[in-house]
Order: sequence, then C-alpha cells, then structure tokens
Amino acid sequence: MTQRRTRTLRSVACTTTSVLLLTAVGATSAHADPSPPPGPTLPGDGNPTTIPTGGPTLPGETGGPGPDYSEAPDNIGDAKPVTQVDARASGLKLADGAELAASKVLDIKFVTEDIGGEERREDSNNKTKFTLQAEVLFPKNSAELNGAARSRIADIAAEAEKQQATEVNVFGFTDDLGSYESGKTLSKKRATAVQKELSTELDPDVTFSVRGYSEDYPIADNGTEEGRKKNRRVEVSFPSGK
Repeated sequence: MTQRRTRTLRSVACTTTSVLLLTAVGATSAHADPSPPPGPTLPGDGNPTTIPTGGPTLPGETGGPGPDYSEAPDNIGDAKPVTQVDARASGLKLADGAELAASKVLDIKFVTEDIGGEERREDSNNKTKFTLQAEVLFPKNSAELNGAARSRIADIAAEAEKQQATEVNVFGFTDDLGSYESGKTLSKKRATAVQKELSTELDPDVTFSVRGYSEDYPIADNGTEEGRKKNRRVEVSFPSGK
C-alpha cells in the first residue's frame, strides 16, 4: 500500500482531509424526481472502449461535454442533469392545509486528498471515485505508466475488490493546451493504460468503460498552470459496496 500524507480542513495541526458535504432538501407533495434524458450517448462514441461492449450508453456521447453536467457522466450515483425549476409554477404551490415534508439527507460525500493534490478520493452513497493527476502516473506527453503509478493503481484495485465492484469506469482528461483531437487521443491512451493495469488486479468478470475526454469537464481553471495540472488527470470510479 502506498504511504501518502493527507491534509485536513478541520484542523491545521492534522494531516488528513475529510470534507463532509451534506445535501438536504425539503420535499413537497408537488415534487417529482427528474427523468433522465431519453436515449443519451457518451462523448467520444466514435472512439469508445467498453469492455465488454453492448452495455447502456451514457449522456452526452456526441460532440463534447453535455452542458447540463458538472462532471463526466458515468451512470453511477450523482452525475445527473441539473433540474430547472420555475419558482412561480402553480404546481409548486402547497394545497390548502398542506405542510412541507421533513428535510432529509439525499447524499453524503466524503473527500480525501493528498497534501499535494496528486490523488483525491470521493466516497458517496452511490459510488467511490479516485482522481489521479497525470504527473504521478505518466511522463510528460506520454501514456506509459511509470513505476510509482502501479502501486497507486494497485491500491485502487484493492478498494474496488473490497467493495465487490463488478463495473469500473476509467476516464482520462487533459488541459486545453494543444489541439482538442490530440488531447482526446492522449487522454484515451492514458485511460486505457490504467484500465489494463487494473485488469491485472481485478476479477476477469469485471467490466470496464474507458473514455478519453480531452479538455472536456475541467475541474480547475485552465488559465493557470496549477489549474491545468489538476485537469490533466485520470478518474477511476465504481459503485459503492452495499
């Protein structure tokens, strides 16, 4: 297991970060859960790798990121379209004598990050996601894993095995330097390299979805080198064990 230092937002003296995010909503009798868009597909369908093939597609497959998504859609947990609500809609008004239902927690997310930000882990009710900066996995402009990368990937595989994951998503991303197409090629090759390493550690029956998103879905400002470094990454996610 790789030894890494962590930092905390709760205490300057500690070295572990755990951020607890609670999303609480009040339900009304007029509330209805949004339905996902019909028949969506995944960005980059012209160059997908899904092992095995034939599974369901994901939102936004054609022509860049889906505008309603804040992260790459993965069919796991909380990547859902933003729901637009008209506050003046008559259907939102409570009937005479009606009362709001008690608020409830819909999701809890724990975030743990290395002190240098090289690796980030997010755990929610529905999924676990690891985000690794490209610099800790690959040489510059390369899709060949370095020696240190394998131990990090082995740790992720161990967690996926612990949670009895049967499906794993591996998504690659770049910054916005260079052409979109070259970024798409590099991000896909890097995601594939991580997937191949994971497959040596996991059960042969585990299925993988592998995607290269180029500069789509940035998580930081591409206007600074610090932000671009965060955007050059590989994300590995799988459903949380029940």
